[in-house]
Amino acid sequence: MKAPSLRTGLLALVAATLAFVPATSLAQAPGRDRQDQQDRGPRGNFDPAQFQQRLMDNLRERLGVTDDAEWKIISERIQKVMEARRTTGFGMGAGLRFGGPPGRAGADNAPGGRRGFGAAALPEAEALQRAIESKASKEELKAAMAKYREAREANQAKLRQAQEDLRKVLTLEQEAIALQMGLVD
Repeated sequence: MKAPSLRTGLLALVAATLAFVPATSLAQAPGRDRQDQQDRGPRGNFDPAQFQQRLMDNLRERLGVTDDAEWKIISERIQKVMEARRTTGFGMGAGLRFGGPPGRAGADNAPGGRRGFGAAALPEAEALQRAIESKASKEELKAAMAKYREAREANQAKLRQAQEDLRKVLTLEQEAIALQMGLVD
């Protein structure tokens, strides 16, 4: 039987996260018009810290952790798994661009090294992209590909280690829940 891919794990984690977001938080508040929403900017009142806290609270509840000391250990390891997933680009390649041609600026190719789905761009991915765009020689392209593969493998190894560290502090039932949610493989 083939092990689930990182992409499948990501989809399960996103689906689980969305399942916990109350529908009322997605709806527009009564009395607010389009101009009011535009005044708040493209992200509205979205607060990443609040979202992260709600996510962690929901994970704690789902895992059935009532002891604060136990949760401190588990939550730190969950955070490491999530960060490792961001670094690996969720298994899709940290330099993957969505929605446009190479070099296009925008939300999916934002300045500051963040790309599609919040994945952190690897410097090696950036170098590979530059080599592709500049139509580098075969030797330069092969070298850029090798460096990118090496960096990606190292990040995947960090993810596997973070998942193993998390698994060590979970009960069997918690591990089953974490597996279902895509936190561990």
